[in-house]
Amino acid sequence: MSEIISQLSNDAVGLLIRLIKTPSFSREESNTADLIQEFLAAHGVDAKRQKNNVWAVSTHFDARKPTVLLNSHHDTVKAGAGWNYDPFGAVVEGDKLIGLGSNDAGASAVSLLAVFLYFQKQQNAFNLICAITAEEEISGANGIRSVLPALGKIDLGIVGEPTGMNLAIAEKGLIVLDATAYGKTGHAAREEGENALYKALDDIQWLRGYQFPKISPFLGAVKTTVTQISAGTQHNVVPDRCQFVIDVRTNELYQNAEIVEIIRANLQSEIVPRSTHLNSSRISENHPLVRKGVAMGKQVYGSPTLSDQSMMPFQTLKIGPGESARSHTPDEFILLSEIRAGIRDYIELLLGLEL
Repeated sequence: MSEIISQLSNDAVGLLIRLIKTPSFSREESNTADLIQEFLAAHGVDAKRQKNNVWAVSTHFDARKPTVLLNSHHDTVKAGAGWNYDPFGAVVEGDKLIGLGSNDAGASAVSLLAVFLYFQKQQNAFNLICAITAEEEISGANGIRSVLPALGKIDLGIVGEPTGMNLAIAEKGLIVLDATAYGKTGHAAREEGENALYKALDDIQWLRGYQFPKISPFLGAVKTTVTQISAGTQHNVVPDRCQFVIDVRTNELYQNAEIVEIIRANLQSEIVPRSTHLNSSRISENHPLVRKGVAMGKQVYGSPTLSDQSMMPFQTLKIGPGESARSHTPDEFILLSEIRAGIRDYIELLLGLEL
């Protein structure tokens, strides 16, 4: 077993180096999708593909068994300023592999592919699907959400993101709200008009002071933050419109649509959500996968960062090699030892798992 895992780990590292060297910004992941498809084919797996999403199904698929989805993403953000290395250089220095997407989430993607290859021809108590998908960094319509219907019924998802291989059993959701306060124009020198900016400020004051009553033990309270505001055309005209943007980070005790209605009921501004599908998620501490992870010495926690599990309408656990604090930073890196340990831990989590 150890020799097989060692070889799969080497193959995973080799694939990650090739992925780093191949730019894969969100909506531009075609070339890395090719690499993933070719990697699976080289290991005897006939992968399926829809746009830039690649997935494979274990050999002994049995519709009577529960199905586990292994998912991570191969798109990246664009490299910001401050890099001392070529973001696409895939430089190896000792145990460190440096490059854009190495930590978020290339290490998780290649580790889950290795785990899928380890299990895919075995008779397990569950079916296994591995999907390495696109557009995660922008919560895009052509990412995991677009391929879920093709995957069939999923009973459990393991979402690969950098968590230090600890168990993110809850994740905050996101709503972005466009708010517009309306008034009437008038001359600023006279007592006329109805100032839309003042109406917006009243609403913003309510948002600052209100606390949603349901507080999660893992994710804390729902957090609302006004992040943008715009009003007025010139200094001497009372503005008849003020637009502002509200960033809402939800916990698992609310559905996003419910949060929108509470805010609408308490503000005078018009509220339009950009979407409501990025819901918070939570898996029970008593779930067999979580219990097994805890028995392995893993910590449970709530994650403040958003991932594709927000779009999965089934139980999910976020876990992967690397550290979230390295994501989207100059000189992003992963330790090769983290990949090898991550593959071993993923395998141990799944061995003998009964759902």
